[in-house]
This record gives sequence, structure tokens and C-alpha cells, in this order.
Amino acid sequence: MRLDPLTLVRLRTIGWPDDAWAEEALRAAPRGRLARVVEQHRSGYVVSVGEGEEFRAQAPAAWLRPRFPPEQRACVGDWVVLDDEADEILALLPRRSLLKRGAAGEHYRQQLIAANIDYVLVVCGLDHDFNPRRLERYLVLVQGSGATPVLVLTKADLCQDLEPVTEALADILALGVQAHPVNAKDPASVAVLDRYLQPGRSVVLVGSSGAGKSTLTNTLLGVEKMKTGEVRARDSRGRHTTTWRALIPLPQGGCLIDTPGMRELKLTGEERLDAGAFADIEALAASCRFNDCGHRREPGCAVRAALEAGTLDADHYANYLKLRDELAAAAGQLAARLADKAEAKVMGKALDKRLKEKYGRR
Repeated sequence: MRLDPLTLVRLRTIGWPDDAWAEEALRAAPRGRLARVVEQHRSGYVVSVGEGEEFRAQAPAAWLRPRFPPEQRACVGDWVVLDDEADEILALLPRRSLLKRGAAGEHYRQQLIAANIDYVLVVCGLDHDFNPRRLERYLVLVQGSGATPVLVLTKADLCQDLEPVTEALADILALGVQAHPVNAKDPASVAVLDRYLQPGRSVVLVGSSGAGKSTLTNTLLGVEKMKTGEVRARDSRGRHTTTWRALIPLPQGGCLIDTPGMRELKLTGEERLDAGAFADIEALAASCRFNDCGHRREPGCAVRAALEAGTLDADHYANYLKLRDELAAAAGQLAARLADKAEAKVMGKALDKRLKEKYGRR
């Protein structure tokens, strides 16, 4: 596929990048119109071919089948190719990044949050919402997405002393993760985020209800576009004022995806603890005398030594153990699901072969 200069300018307003990935994606794309998914609903998709040029698009028939893998369907942020004559999606372009989580419920399923993003802005309020352990969980999910995590600490105007916050986030900041305390209602304060919002870049806002995502979005836009709500005084939790994911072009030139508040952050089983908020513990474990050290009473345990010396935070380590067990369980569910799919595929091929042998080719 080739794009003329005017089309490229229009696509640039909705986050089309100018890099090697974009060139490779265009070379592999079939003929048609390039568009980006800006909203996803149960009834279908809303796509855009440029700022202010949005319309509904029909999903391929295969995507509507109950057993079609959800990760192969488009989500907000995806680039798709449309039919030249009809507003129908023909193909999904390869993703440069994908943020997802385990869906709520007993059965294993992945929920896609946003695709083709450069930064994940993890929004956390400096009130009762502040929870370093939950931020560690976010970072585990984000590190596996291919995007860069950034902490946005809202309600900084309510926090008189930021030193305890810095101390609580020491393990995270040591990984090189950027953190920005802001007053989400103050344009001058949130201007520190402009570096992440330049043309061709896309960011997604994630965080719990009441953290200030919608307020932050309104301030970045310069207009009251997103609904905002009051939070409960006892726990700083709010209602879901954002009810679906939507991609919004920003005056800074980049694009922002706002998401509903997340109260459950299940792992998918594909994450790695040594690449996220627990890289320090994984590095310590590699120094233990025994490769299979359980970090309990084994001699030469570097993790236990760090805990006893006070150089490893006990709460940080306890959260690591919790997520390690959860990750192992999710990985087991994922493996079982993949095995079931492989078995079903083999049985389907065998059945098709028997039918052809019995009734001949049609």
C-alpha cells in the first residue's frame, strides 16, 4: 500500500508514526483505505481516517464467531485496512505494542486494552488511592506490552510533602520509570506530560476510578469533553465516568486513549517479573547459592540476606511472591487453553479428512 502526502498528513493527526515499523506495515498491507480504530463497542467499531473524520465500520464475519480468538480482533488503537467501496474492515495491521490483562471471571480469557501505544500513563492519586503495590502490578502488565510506563501522580496539590511518596516508590524509580506529580486541573502543571504527547505518538491512560484520568484528559484537551465525578472521602474511589475506551487527538499533536477505571488487574500469564517492577528481586535470586532456592532457610540465599539487612523492602517482596504465584497460575491456564485449541484443530482436520475420504471432495 502507498499513501499520498495528503493522506499521510491526515493520518498523522490520529497517531500514524513516521518510522521503520510504519514503512514495513505499509509494504505488507493489502490495497484499501488505512484507518485507525478509535472506539470499540459491542455492536462494532468506530474508525477514523483523520482528525474529525470518524465513522462506523463493519467487522469481518470471522471476528463475530464466538470461538474467534479475541486477541486477533481489533481494539482501540489498532490500524486497519478498509474496503475501498464499503466501510468494512479487510485486514488488521501488525501491532507495534499491545496492552492487555486477564479478563474477570473464572474462565481464562484475555482482554485487550489498547494497541499501538508508545507510553502507558499510569494515573494514581496522592490521596487514599496511592498504593505502591498496585503500581507494581500495573508495571508488570505494562512491561510486557512493548510500551513505556510513566507514573502520573495526580492531586499533588493535596500532598504537602512528596518525600514519603518518593521513598515509597524508591524500588520503582530505581528501574528508571519516570514519575510526575501533577495537579490534573492545572494546565501549567500537566504541561510536564507534553514530552510524551508529540505528533505520531499515542498514549493510554490507566488507573483506578477516581484517580483523575478524565480530569487530566479534559485539561490536556483544554475543553470539558470527558465526564468527571466526585470521589468517596473514605477511600478516594470514584464511579466509572469513562464507560468505554476512546482515542482522542490532542492539541499537542499526539493521541490519547482514555479507559474506564480498573479495579481488577489480572495477569495474562505471559508477563515476566524480571522485566518489570521486580527486576531487583530477580537479580538477587540469581545470586543465591542454589538455582532452585525457595528463599526460606536455604544457606547462601541472597534474597533472605537482603531482607535481613533491610536493603529489600518486606512489602515489596511479599507482593513479588503474590504476583509470582498468580503469574504461575495464569501461565498454567494459558498453556491448557492453547493445548485445548491445538487438540481441537487436530481433531477438526482429522474429521475433515474422514468426510472427504467418505464423500469425496466438493
